[in-house]
Amino acid sequence: MANSAQARKRARQAETNRQLNTGQRAAFRTAVKKVVYAIDAGEKDKAEAFYKDAVPVIDRVAGKGLISANKAARHKSRLNTRIRAL
Repeated sequence: MANSAQARKRARQAETNRQLNTGQRAAFRTAVKKVVYAIDAGEKDKAEAFYKDAVPVIDRVAGKGLISANKAARHKSRLNTRIRAL
């Protein structure tokens, strides 16, 4: 257990940030999965619509530091490549 006042505060902040990060990470994964499921179903127009919704979510998560910029670019690139292949 934290012994100093600042350590107790950092523990509180860490827990709050963990919960916020969990929500953001879940939103990121959900947005990517929607695109993937539409691609797997062969629905190009739906996949494109979901992709346009997913890009800002991916960029937001990368901007907050939850994922690296390279990982965000990799996800966007791979999703876009799969959509164009339909």
